[in-house]
Amino acid sequence: MLLPIEVSILAAGLDAQRGGDPEFHGFALASAIQDREAARRLTAHGTLYRALGRMETAGLLESRWEDAALSEAEGRPRRRLYRVTGLGEAALAEARRTKTAAPTQRPRLASS
Repeated sequence: MLLPIEVSILAAGLDAQRGGDPEFHGFALASAIQDREAARRLTAHGTLYRALGRMETAGLLESRWEDAALSEAEGRPRRRLYRVTGLGEAALAEARRTKTAAPTQRPRLASS
């Protein structure tokens, strides 16, 4: 079962990939999530990067470091670039299907 931040990461990552960006980095991802979901506020970028690490370990994402020459030419630190895997895409589809199938009302407690 995916956490809400993981659903947001996968959705934003797939949107980037479908929009022509085969890979995305953390800062761009954080911006995309905040643009997509005005209510979602990352408490800290550490929250995002911990989630990215968990998701990569689980096989939902793949990552690589960008070419050092590119970052040097732009005068900035190297970025870790991520890509949603087929497993990540399937997990997002399952999470969305499960959410859609979930009841919209809370069950009532039996009275004693």
